[in-house]
Amino acid sequence: MHNQQPDNQGRRAFLRRSAQLALSGTALPFALNLAAIGEAAAFDATDYKALVCVFFYGGNDYANTVVTYDDESYNLYSAIRRGGAGQTAGGIALAKSALAPTLLNPFAPLAGGRQYALHPAMTGMANLFNAGHAAVQLNVGPLVVPLTKAQYSSSDRANYPRPPKLFSHNDQQSIWQSSSPEGSTIGWGGNIGDLAMAGNGNSLFTCINVTGNAVFLSGDSALSYQVSPGGAVAINAVKNNVYGSSAVKAALATLVQQPRTHVLENEYNRVTARAIGAETQITSGLAGVSLGTGFPASNSLADQLKMVARLIGARNALGAKRQVFMVSIGGFDLHDNLIAQHPALLGKVSDAMTAFYNATVELGVANHVTAFTASDFGRTLASNGDGTDHGWGSHHLVVGGAVRGAAFYGTPPPVSVGSTAAAQDQWHVGQGRLLPSTAVDQYAATLATWFGVTDPELAGILPNLRRFGVAAGRPDYPTNLGFMG
Repeated sequence: MHNQQPDNQGRRAFLRRSAQLALSGTALPFALNLAAIGEAAAFDATDYKALVCVFFYGGNDYANTVVTYDDESYNLYSAIRRGGAGQTAGGIALAKSALAPTLLNPFAPLAGGRQYALHPAMTGMANLFNAGHAAVQLNVGPLVVPLTKAQYSSSDRANYPRPPKLFSHNDQQSIWQSSSPEGSTIGWGGNIGDLAMAGNGNSLFTCINVTGNAVFLSGDSALSYQVSPGGAVAINAVKNNVYGSSAVKAALATLVQQPRTHVLENEYNRVTARAIGAETQITSGLAGVSLGTGFPASNSLADQLKMVARLIGARNALGAKRQVFMVSIGGFDLHDNLIAQHPALLGKVSDAMTAFYNATVELGVANHVTAFTASDFGRTLASNGDGTDHGWGSHHLVVGGAVRGAAFYGTPPPVSVGSTAAAQDQWHVGQGRLLPSTAVDQYAATLATWFGVTDPELAGILPNLRRFGVAAGRPDYPTNLGFMG
């Protein structure tokens, strides 16, 4: 299997097996302690850094998010998306005049006079880009090996494997987050957490999910600690009176936390006690954080990112030096109603991420926090009538004070539906689906390197990375894309 790493480091494999044996009630504490010993020398953090994954569930339409703007490219885009005469809106094409306020002005112009603008609803994000606090990574998506269009079309899947189960929502979400299809239990965010957890005062707060279950933050030993936009999730019967009785509450708290002689019962109570202690610590830490930055109302993504900002503000109380977070927003599976529904979604993304960046400035950690976007896949450039269908590669945004912003990274794809094998269509595999010119592993490796992961450690986090970069004879697919300072 090309998406697996057969020689995965022995210690990681052993830790994974030990964690699986936790059902016996004894292996999990041993595995966590072994991880703390083994990782301490591998990741020594003296400052603070955080990565924040902002996931768009459903597959975001790349062409109406980062919109080609120069006349030649825009006219091709408009023709494919059935725009109106004179560069006006029509079909699923946006009017060029509407894009002028969100025109992106990079420090270094793109070759061939290429220009891009963000969707008109993304004024905040465009301002961040033009101020140098955000960058665009062009045409990134899952790859097992670097692929040309001819290799993608080849029947030789042994030498030119495709990512498994392309165009499937659940599988591509998992592949983005873990390099494996649905059913994977280990994500690359969690594996970064594996390296960082020993440097934190409480390893449980290394990987924090504000959006619900997702494989991204699950490591070999790092756990995905879940909070809600309102704070830590409490065990109500222990936190509040039961049937109006404080005595019943106290009795129940004792019952679910006291040591037991039975191995499984004792492990259950140990985990429960840990959860209760973590909730208390989170609640106490958040109580000391007051943000002046305004976050937009009626915006679930903003609510999640506000909680991330507050948790970062409580980093000293939580003993955190390195943290990985995940938030998300759904609704991007727009086979229909793209023009009607996409603007509100992108407006929420832009407003929420702008407020979050401003909050990191207020907290004095803008240079230490990097947020990045991800999604199941991009979508087709071709219209299906009122929307777009499942695609592959997409454009993504990276935001933070350490980002080398006001710049585009990667290869600007030609504006085409890719119906021929001509050179100008080399990045299109039908209906304007982008064959990624940058792999998720490269994107992730660039973020992980900034976070403090060393080159030798990257192989244990990103299983396909060994097929990219100079060491693999592919300097055209570098393992550091350069968008982080």
